[in-house]
Amino acid sequence: MASLPARSRYSLSSRLTLALLALGASAQAAEPSASKPVAAAATQGRPQLLLHPGSARPGDPVMVAVRGLAGMPSGTLAGRPLRFFAWGDGFLAVTGLPVELAPGSAMVHVEVPAPTGGAPVELAGTLDVVEPGYPSRELKVSGKYVEPPASVRARIAADKRAFATAFGQPFSPPHFAQNFVRPRQDRITAPFGDKRTFNGKLSGQHFGVDIDGDPGAPVMASNEGTVVMTRDNYAAGKTVLIHHGADLYTSYFHLSRIHVKKGAKVTQGQRIGEVGSTGRVTGPHLHWGVKVDGKWVDGESLLRLDFFPTPPAVASGETGAGAQ
Repeated sequence: MASLPARSRYSLSSRLTLALLALGASAQAAEPSASKPVAAAATQGRPQLLLHPGSARPGDPVMVAVRGLAGMPSGTLAGRPLRFFAWGDGFLAVTGLPVELAPGSAMVHVEVPAPTGGAPVELAGTLDVVEPGYPSRELKVSGKYVEPPASVRARIAADKRAFATAFGQPFSPPHFAQNFVRPRQDRITAPFGDKRTFNGKLSGQHFGVDIDGDPGAPVMASNEGTVVMTRDNYAAGKTVLIHHGADLYTSYFHLSRIHVKKGAKVTQGQRIGEVGSTGRVTGPHLHWGVKVDGKWVDGESLLRLDFFPTPPAVASGETGAGAQ
């Protein structure tokens, strides 16, 4: 991986220590590290497992960080495999909690290679999964979107294949050098996770954040990445999908116009389209979606993840790992 910007050199610092249980190289239980800077733990040669956030809802994105290692770790969260990549002076995995995950404790297991042979080191912890409290609502849409006619079934099948291809990009480290932002600064008309009934018949869940906007209002890229879809889909309408690396994607549905082409490299804040009402909608708005590790997650929660936290302060005269 290319070297990170200077501001992210210590990117897994103490602000990620909303910490869990960490086990030292001797596989003995360590003290909880909620108040201990990561850099200090790494200096002592003790592998450390950290989660951000320390508690999450079903449908939230989660970052799993490991520090003080000599080799690439592997692991699981709630039984789902994690895919790590080198990040700063540690390793990071970004995943999403399934919306159907029951509240309670989700186990985290990470295995890391031993520094000089011998048995691997095992790290373990728990993530507090809290009740999401997703609301329910009933919506009225054109009948053709509840019971699609036979004439559009081939189009719907083609849309499904196109989405599968777009979301099938090779795994890579993040393509971005800053945290995510909203694609529009306007009021949220429908949050992620709404349980919906269309015309009293079709039930589903809202896997995105609806942001208000007049037709033609600008829609911006939430972060740097590569455009992997520009398509007029039956239900999603005119759509842009951006791949940001780390199996993380943002989607922009119901656009009236698209201003980018498939394969284009975009920057954060670049205008990629305009608000519209194409596809299955009740009125003009932007449906902003986030998919990570194969799961749709809440974009508002993604905005709270800090991929580039400020390094911990080092007192005058100290020579900790953060000192230069």
